[in-house]
Amino acid sequence: MGRHVDNKCKLCRREGMKLFLKGQRCFTEKCAVSRRDYPPGVHAQKRAKPTDFGVRVREKQKLKRIYGVWERQFKLYFAEAERIKGNTGENLMVLLERRLDNVVLASGFALSRNHARQLVNHGHFAVNGRFIDVASFSVRPGDVLTVRGGDAVRKQVADAVEINKSQPVPAWLEVNRDNLSARVVAQPRREDVPHPIQEQLIIELCSK
Repeated sequence: MGRHVDNKCKLCRREGMKLFLKGQRCFTEKCAVSRRDYPPGVHAQKRAKPTDFGVRVREKQKLKRIYGVWERQFKLYFAEAERIKGNTGENLMVLLERRLDNVVLASGFALSRNHARQLVNHGHFAVNGRFIDVASFSVRPGDVLTVRGGDAVRKQVADAVEINKSQPVPAWLEVNRDNLSARVVAQPRREDVPHPIQEQLIIELCSK
């Protein structure tokens, strides 16, 4: 699995919005987007106005970077979204929301998406009592997520829960902070996705 190892704040500045790649830091005055709300680079502020194609490309890049997927993974998600009955854009957003690493993050069990992915890849979570170490695993209504591992792992997750306690939990998840578990109570809907993505622009780009 590939991962982005460069400066993550530059990704947010390039897209012109907070992608929340550093968790709680993004809510503080240290956020790079708040301090420098222009793209990175020496000549960034002199760039020409983007074309219609460029706007659509940037929208796709936002979505990929928010959920931490690469181009090949994104194409697979898009193909599946097209196969599912209904609106392709909404289907795409729902498929990404159902990723296991996203559920861990949305439940407040991790400090950032990278942290959530690390916890999943190291086998610190189980779904319905079954060991799962694949971040892209897709959850379904009725699935129960629990923490695996010793006291050190549970303390790490409990600390994240305490830090994230002010963040709202999506309506499609039911979180028990005392025993560190979460239950998927429903299929996520488009309105449950907190990110300001214009998925129609992505559909127009990828359908060509």
